[in-house]
Amino acid sequence: MNEHLTLPELAEASGLPARTIRFYIARGLLDGPLKAGRGAAYTAEHLARLDRIKGLQSEGRMLSEIGRILGGAQTKRLPEPTAWWQHTVADDVVVWARTDVSPWRTKQVRAAIAELARVLREERKE
Repeated sequence: MNEHLTLPELAEASGLPARTIRFYIARGLLDGPLKAGRGAAYTAEHLARLDRIKGLQSEGRMLSEIGRILGGAQTKRLPEPTAWWQHTVADDVVVWARTDVSPWRTKQVRAAIAELARVLREERKE
């Protein structure tokens, strides 16, 4: 293997599409190339990191988790994962609410969603 790889060579060696590699760079999971532009150059470290990312994904890890596991400066850009409840209020309305709030707040949110659903049902009848 050459000391430096082009993006197509890195894609072939890693078994990942170039588009996925660019996405990982944009997300901060993978460092950018040594040189930018047409002569972009990647190293064996890029390939090793891609292999680690693929391994963690095969364990069922989310990209945000992978970023924290692998560490480094790039993890500062990744948000903490949060859980959300999806409430289908009407055929054309879906409301998302965070699950990590207090029980009191959850009760308020559910009441507001129920009220919204009631209002939408009444409007449909008219």
